[in-house]
Amino acid sequence: QVHLVESGGDSVQAGDSLRLSCVGSERSFSDHAVGWFRQAPGGERVFVSTISRDSRTKYYSNSVKGRFTISRDNTKNAVYLQMNSLKPEDTAAYYCAASMWGTTVNNVHEADFWGRGTQVTVSS
Repeated sequence: QVHLVESGGDSVQAGDSLRLSCVGSERSFSDHAVGWFRQAPGGERVFVSTISRDSRTKYYSNSVKGRFTISRDNTKNAVYLQMNSLKPEDTAAYYCAASMWGTTVNNVHEADFWGRGTQVTVSS
């Protein structure tokens, strides 16, 4: 069992930046692929970005490509999501997810563990 804790969410203005963090409870967190997902009010949880165990493979949704950057520091059991040029449509609860088996976590069905989320609100 891996417990994931997200942090870094905030209320910001359009154009601002935020960095979200996801910290895993176990040293084995480095053996997991990790993904970020988001869920707007009334909407489904959708893929944002994912990173492989060794950081060599990274994917982004088209809506965030070029603005968001995912990274990880396995010495700290942490995965980060740097979000630049934020837009009102980025407003959502952001969740991190981990997979024991997949190379990456590209959809909700591939996740074995979830955090409780952190809220990002972007106003225009």
